[in-house]
Amino acid sequence: MDRTKLVEFGNLELLARQVVEGFITGMHKSPFHGFSVEFAEHRIYNPGESTRHIDWKLYGRSDRLYTKKYEEETNLRCQMVIDCSPSMFFPSDQQEHKLMHAVYAAASLMELLKRQRDAYGVTLFHEEILLQTASHSSPAHQRFVYAEMEKYFSKYQASKGSDTHLAKVLNEVAEIIPRRGLVMVFTDFWSTKEDQEALVNALNHLKHQRHEVVLFHLFSKKFE
Repeated sequence: MDRTKLVEFGNLELLARQVVEGFITGMHKSPFHGFSVEFAEHRIYNPGESTRHIDWKLYGRSDRLYTKKYEEETNLRCQMVIDCSPSMFFPSDQQEHKLMHAVYAAASLMELLKRQRDAYGVTLFHEEILLQTASHSSPAHQRFVYAEMEKYFSKYQASKGSDTHLAKVLNEVAEIIPRRGLVMVFTDFWSTKEDQEALVNALNHLKHQRHEVVLFHLFSKKFE
């Protein structure tokens, strides 16, 4: 079944599963992982405590019981920021425009994150934020996010001539979402009023909030 039919019948979840199954085949691990728990220091073991974090190697060297103390444990939180501006519907006379590919990619990555029990949310924008969800990993959240993306993919038509305010949106996202996460931005970098410096400052704002940022540049190889 081709991708156009999958979207036509509202099966974005099925498409994402197929993509991820094909991607994972033959791989030992996924390329995305939750933030690993970071070792902080040792402290003396107190009788009665759980033996789970005793450092037995250190015990063998020192003949004293110490436990490992860790930094705060957290799973990966990922925010998918997707540009829905008019230029993302290009080429308009083609079956597969840029927004379609952005939605395919984001949905597939969400499926991959879900399998790792990592949380994800979505931000849809053009002139301003159209939809902003928190990060969750539940099946109900996945269905909601897929439904919203399908809605904007199949029904939403941005106003002609409207501008993309990417830097403004990224600054807002940096203030809204929790610190220390992964932010994936899907955009074609077209029709933006901001200069390059404003965009760099917005990306630095995200980095300052301890986010890792991944940019996906969408463009038509044939027409752009």
